[in-house]
Amino acid sequence: MFSRPLSVLACIITAGCTTLPATRHNTHLGGANLDRRVTSLMSAAKVPGLAVAIIENGHVVSVKAYGMRDTAKQLPLTTDTVMYAASLTKAAFSYATMTLVDDGRLDLDASIASDLPKPLPEYEKYADLAGDTRWKALTPGILLSHRSGFANFRFWQPGKDYDPEGKLAFYFAPGARYAYSGEGINLAQFVLEHGKGIDVGTLMRERLFTPFRMPRTAMTWRDDFADDLAIGYDENGKPLGHKQRQSARAAGSMDTTIGDYANLLAAMVRGDGLSAATHKRWLTPVVRIRSVQQFPTIGLPDSNDNDGISLGYALGVGTFTSPQGPAFFKGGHDDGTNNVAVCIESSRNCVLLMSNSSNAESIFAYLIDDVLGKTCFPWYWENYIPYDHPEWRTAKAVVNEHPACSPQNH
Repeated sequence: MFSRPLSVLACIITAGCTTLPATRHNTHLGGANLDRRVTSLMSAAKVPGLAVAIIENGHVVSVKAYGMRDTAKQLPLTTDTVMYAASLTKAAFSYATMTLVDDGRLDLDASIASDLPKPLPEYEKYADLAGDTRWKALTPGILLSHRSGFANFRFWQPGKDYDPEGKLAFYFAPGARYAYSGEGINLAQFVLEHGKGIDVGTLMRERLFTPFRMPRTAMTWRDDFADDLAIGYDENGKPLGHKQRQSARAAGSMDTTIGDYANLLAAMVRGDGLSAATHKRWLTPVVRIRSVQQFPTIGLPDSNDNDGISLGYALGVGTFTSPQGPAFFKGGHDDGTNNVAVCIESSRNCVLLMSNSSNAESIFAYLIDDVLGKTCFPWYWENYIPYDHPEWRTAKAVVNEHPACSPQNH
């Protein structure tokens, strides 16, 4: 299925190269055709449940759910099923944070030292930074764009196995480069709560969940979610349950539904709730990404593999140049959870994919282009290796970009 001649293998892993089939351009694959396509891919890749939302010109035009939310009980996934958002939470948090910029309550470029009532290392959670004054160079803008200098989390240090006793440390100077960091996003939350007195759960509800019609979304567990809840499944179909998160975490504690998050994504691509200037700043890339893949991004040589699409990061979302113009995206990954949102800025067309399966990322590259048309989405950088080409996981790039996705051919 979707076989490719050997001549294209040279560009397979290049983020600027999309060799995957796109069935439609500048319009979505809809109706029965989409249903057949999704169910076929889910069956082939062993994905128990998948929800798909399509946005056209900033408006939600289709929200569908396929498969099962609970395979043991044979309960279907629905458009109201509560699913774990994982790191889609980060994009939502950053958007809510930008409303504080419009309010004049947050300066993206000011040191966090100006917001906190005492030095960061004097807080127990950040005591590991005692003696390292580089924390003073951190700003909300640096934290939201993953330029903090921290590892993703302190217990996953570069080049080492999981260590629950891992210490927080800088691996490069704040602002110097990109490296995905949940630690940085959670620090941004910490600054709002301890420096500004802003409860993030309340902020998200008042600025996003209520105005954008997200009734089954919260930063922490709600008992009413249990009546229609997705159970996560690993690569082998083993049930992993659904965590009931008791504290809000900007890096990823949100529960939501495909319908709720689609409403938010439509608002994001329209710029609702923000001034035009602040919305533009939210989407403006501030750093070029030089890593071959998203993880690991610390400790490996830089690469030009993504230059063909100008892969970068803005203030909460990834950015790239598609054949249809500037685009933004955000993924969400955890055991038993695979999500991604992709939007084309000029057309305001988006696709949102949410799944309760660790296998779903293996069909995302196909579905993104099926819905949006040719995007040159950086599927290899995201590690969305197609299920039918596992050999591409270990392929080596021999060219830096594919002509079909270079800027002059957009």
